[in-house]
Amino acid sequence: MSNQLIAIGDIHGCSQSLIALWNKLDAYSDSTFIFIGDYIDRGPDSKGVVDFLLEAQKERECIFLRGNHEQMLIDSLESKRDYNWLLNGGDTTLQSYDAEGVEQLPEDHIEFYKNTELYYETDDYFFVHAGVPPFQPISKSTESDEFHDFFLWGRDHIDSFETPWEKTVVFGHTPRPHPIQKKKMIGIDTGCVYEKLGYGKLTAVILPDQKFIQQTSLDI
Repeated sequence: MSNQLIAIGDIHGCSQSLIALWNKLDAYSDSTFIFIGDYIDRGPDSKGVVDFLLEAQKERECIFLRGNHEQMLIDSLESKRDYNWLLNGGDTTLQSYDAEGVEQLPEDHIEFYKNTELYYETDDYFFVHAGVPPFQPISKSTESDEFHDFFLWGRDHIDSFETPWEKTVVFGHTPRPHPIQKKKMIGIDTGCVYEKLGYGKLTAVILPDQKFIQQTSLDI
């Protein structure tokens, strides 16, 4: 098994872009692939994305993190109220499943969403969907549930000049035209689903080389 890590940014229902990027990464197939969350919503084929990922994990080592959009879907399942999720792109996800409500999704897909992790860390990197509070060490943020919302939704760290983090944080959630590269900070949401807003790329970063491989959106 290679020591290389490959993190992949927010997919948001862009299955064709994901497949094309995955094929570009064939040469790195013995790496560990960390998906940063937000597989669903907004784009046209959330079901196709999860179908692909369920198969992809059989051929390459994959870690699936939870994004705020997966959390909204899970919250909808538990509360039996879809309103907030539907307002944030859940309607396109239901359309991709030809479903009228979240409870109609396939059981293996629901298990996929529920089994996603809040974060993944190695000696040198901390992978998380949105980010980590910039005012304290990472270890402090993982000690309790208090900062879990920040892992899914936070953005305050992006404008920080210095952080007390013990390792480099790799995150998505906040789209930018180009990857964010700052001290102890790598952002890889390049807005695959937001081509009309001037983004429109799905990004992977190969670590520790910090080599970026991108796929222009094929879905939007």
